[in-house]
Order: sequence, then C-alpha cells, then structure tokens
Amino acid sequence: MTLKQHLLDSRQMAAFVARGFLRFDELVPDAINKRVMREIDEDAIQGAPAATPLSQCYHGTGIREMLDLPQVQGLIHSLVGEDPLFDHDAIHVREPNQGRAQGLHADSIIDLRTHFDIQIMYFPHEVPLEMGGTLVLPGSHFRKVNEMDIAAYQNMRGQVPMVCKAGSILVLHHGIWHCGRQNQTDRRRYMFKVRLNPVVRQLRLWNTDDLDDDYRAHREIFAGRDADGGVQDILSRMEPWFEAASGRLEIVNRVKLWRFLTGDEDFDVHYWVTRLENVPA
Repeated sequence: MTLKQHLLDSRQMAAFVARGFLRFDELVPDAINKRVMREIDEDAIQGAPAATPLSQCYHGTGIREMLDLPQVQGLIHSLVGEDPLFDHDAIHVREPNQGRAQGLHADSIIDLRTHFDIQIMYFPHEVPLEMGGTLVLPGSHFRKVNEMDIAAYQNMRGQVPMVCKAGSILVLHHGIWHCGRQNQTDRRRYMFKVRLNPVVRQLRLWNTDDLDDDYRAHREIFAGRDADGGVQDILSRMEPWFEAASGRLEIVNRVKLWRFLTGDEDFDVHYWVTRLENVPA
C-alpha cells in the first residue's frame, strides 16, 4: 500500500497535465545505481510479457529495488494506479563519441485515448550536456503524431535536455515528443525505460488534500485578492514554442484532461472550454 506522503500533490499533477512530464532528481540511491549499471553490462535485466502486473516483474534485480522505492511507488500510483501493467522496456546504451542523434518522435502509433500510459526513464549515472541524454519538448503530448513523423524537427524553442545527476528519473506521458541526443564523451551512457499501462480509471489517484485549497485560492484571485494561482496558473502557462492561437487550443486540451482526472466537469481556465459548451436549446 502506497502511503499518502509519497503520492504526488495537485500541483505536480497539474504540471504533468500541462507539460507532459515530471522529473525527480537524484531520487535513486547510489548503491542501486551501481547495481543496475553492472546488471546492464551483464545482460541480467529481463522484462516480462506485455500485460504482466508490474509487481511480478524484475525480481532479484536493481530495477526491482528502484521500482520499490516509496517515492517511485508514489509517483506510479498517482499517475496510473497501484500495480499497473508492464507494457515493454528498453535499455538504451549510447556508445562513446557517437556521430548522430535520434530523431524527435513519439513512442506509439497515433493514440487518441484520454487515459494515458507513462514511461519511466531512469538515469543511473550523471548525464552532462555533452553526453546527450533524453530531450523532451514540454507540452507536446496533445499533438498526436505517428512515431517518427516529426523526426525532421530540430532545436524547438523551450526543449528540455535531461542533464541530471545520478539516480534521476523522468516520467513521461506516452504522447510527448522526445529523442535521445548523441553522446560526445568518452564514456558509455546508460538509460533504462519502462512503459506502464493503467488498470484503473485515472480518477484522483494522487494526494488531493490540497485541491480544495487550490481552488479557493483561485477564487480569491478572481475576486481581486492576492493569492497563489496554483493549478489554474500552471494549466494556463504557455510553452515557448506555442503559437498564440494554437496555445489556446493546448490549454483547452489541458482543461479536458484535468476534468477527466478530477471528475470536476465545471473546471475551466479563463472560460475557454465553458464557452465551447454553450449550446442553447
């Protein structure tokens, strides 16, 4: 059973809805990091058939130790529920001094679900900028594309390279645009990825204790009083690569996903979805 203090809070969930990813720096202890890299070199990490419960995967490995960390259990539970299904995994090893990078892509065929899978990317060692690492384009998860159809795009405004310390974790919405950058160092680069499918309705799975306070704060701002905008503010922030008109469409998509996750069909940002629902009899 995942303890409440290890679950995500509402602002973290709003950030995931808005940007399509969360990062957790230096989350995994160094002993596990070293074990995982050793097991990668020994080809000792094996996945499972698709649709196997995650609790039945990776027994006796460092990956199991990583997944069993309370904070990792908490983020998994918050996004896809307790004990989701294993979809697939990948061990990405980039050799030294590689001359090319991976093209920008999304990891599946066009997927129109409101429910979402997550991909956990685990970096067991420090990744400086020259080592490449994974690059993500924040807010791109609502732009439905088929795998490598976007590979020609490069150097998008606001892109985020995963420059991080050892033991850091990146959690992605399955639709986000991302790629692996080239390794320009003399060292091998390691990254472990696992995709997880929800088995429950993704409804208020995180710690929602702060949700009512957040909505109250927004009402105070609307009334002209000084307060932190919280969820509303997070969901209304534009990404640098958004065009003015399409940026509003992205916020509409965020509102729809937030309604789905909270069960609050009256939630809105700047009245943008409510006006679209105005269909007088």
